Amino acid sequence: MSKTKKVNLNYTRKLTISQNFITSSKLLHRIVNLSTISKKDTVLEIGSGKGHLTNVLCEKCGYLYSIEIDKQLFDKTKEKLSAIKNLQLIYGDFLKYRLPFEGKYKVFANIPYSITTQIAEKLTEAENPPNDIWLVVEKGVAKRFMGIPAETKKSLFLKINWNMKIVYYFKRGDFHPEPSVDSVLLHLSRKECSDLDRTDFISFKKFVEHSLKFGLFSNKSLLTKKQVSTALKQADLPQLKNDGVTLYIQWLCLFRCYKRFNRR
Repeated sequence: MSKTKKVNLNYTRKLTISQNFITSSKLLHRIVNLSTISKKDTVLEIGSGKGHLTNVLCEKCGYLYSIEIDKQLFDKTKEKLSAIKNLQLIYGDFLKYRLPFEGKYKVFANIPYSITTQIAEKLTEAENPPNDIWLVVEKGVAKRFMGIPAETKKSLFLKINWNMKIVYYFKRGDFHPEPSVDSVLLHLSRKECSDLDRTDFISFKKFVEHSLKFGLFSNKSLLTKKQVSTALKQADLPQLKNDGVTLYIQWLCLFRCYKRFNRR
């Protein structure tokens, strides 16, 4: 076996090991029914697995593209679901899969927890991102994406274009094998209008990165204490607390204040 093939095989095995399957038809129907997926929708599934979720999604949507990296699972699921007409099973690595260049689509998937961040970045930062994404993820990761208990670079950058909400809390026994962490169904819905345009988004990233590194009240801060206080007061927002927790809406307000003074 070549070194490249061995590395690819090890990578696939790691993903398979980090995958926890949901096999209960009742539960799968319950969580899919929490989505807005209908017969009008094209849906992308990341990881066909054993085909249980794939089958339910096909009942609900217009057409499903399902990508599976494990060859054995792919072959078994392809044979098992061969009679389904609105399904295309694709053998390959989702992280290398080319997302649609145009048209609307949605994503629903129970993903390997080990590559949650990479999958979320690929979907949310795509040139043509999905309108809605439902991902079964680790509870702690979902909360970090949502900025709970405090905003991070990841959560702040996501919130410019996405609304996020946990819509279902799983029991560990809902999965096979049973995971060692708590899991949730996270819904990301793309905002009709981004909170910042592309140019401002780039500037916002720099503002946030600098402010998180040096603090909003240090001698290297991009705003003075008076500017911060005045900006929040004029926007009818609460002043910053000593606990260091700054809300997303406060970050937006302070960035717009910085942009106004920076232009001057």
